Amino acid sequence: MKVGILGLGLIGGSLARAYALEGHTVYAIQRNESMLSFAMLAGAVHGKLDETTIPECDLILLAIYPDGSASWLEKNAPLVSRSALVIDCCGIKREICERCFPLAEKYGFTFVGGHPMAGSQFSGFKYSRANLFEGAPMVLVPPVFDDIQLLDRVKKALKPCNFGFFSVTTAEEHDKMIAFTSQMPHILSNAFIKSPTALNHKGFSAGSYKDLTRVAWLNAQMWAELFMENKENVLFELDYYINSLKEYRDAISDNNMDRLVSLLDEGKKRKEEVDG
Repeated sequence: MKVGILGLGLIGGSLARAYALEGHTVYAIQRNESMLSFAMLAGAVHGKLDETTIPECDLILLAIYPDGSASWLEKNAPLVSRSALVIDCCGIKREICERCFPLAEKYGFTFVGGHPMAGSQFSGFKYSRANLFEGAPMVLVPPVFDDIQLLDRVKKALKPCNFGFFSVTTAEEHDKMIAFTSQMPHILSNAFIKSPTALNHKGFSAGSYKDLTRVAWLNAQMWAELFMENKENVLFELDYYINSLKEYRDAISDNNMDRLVSLLDEGKKRKEEVDG
């Protein structure tokens, strides 16, 4: 199989390594030419993804920011083979699906929205690894939901990644859920670490601190774009959280022990409920 990959950051680089390891031919495009050369030296990439190799690709994976991914496909759609499968790996689905489904229909190839639920607090090709996606969930947003053959085709195409399981949803539902499960934790972690007390945490912090602050180490430009593109859902979650925090603050400020215990117990019960 010939695979084209747009972007060689953590996700794109890991995809390249996974497919190359399985013996597939990998073409890639990366804004930083020296990074592309390094990926070739590392054996993760075999050639450049350009006007001569795009038509050869059986599978194209878009692994840069949503706007960049959609813009690249808008520019290069006429070159994509009608038999090709194109999957994006962006953190937000609504915009890219709205722009790319019509392209696929116009030019005859197949586009499926995708979001590999795996990553790291570190970014860039140097942190990529072939087993990044092993056992991880993969969210799919297909153009139609009752095409079993298409879903089977997607699973086979992504087999080198060794995803643990696949879930299928709409772009709208994906973005709503991701605001809660992914985007909010990054905002909370990033805001929490700004406390002046954080400068003196060494010797006083353990697992809970590490868990809460791990994703504060993020790619600011990328996450800012994702937050803005999912603004409505992120604001809903932020407002709900801010209101909840105020309840805890008021209980503590008012020395209302019963109310504080009740709030904490509600949170514990909700955790038990959502995690079974």
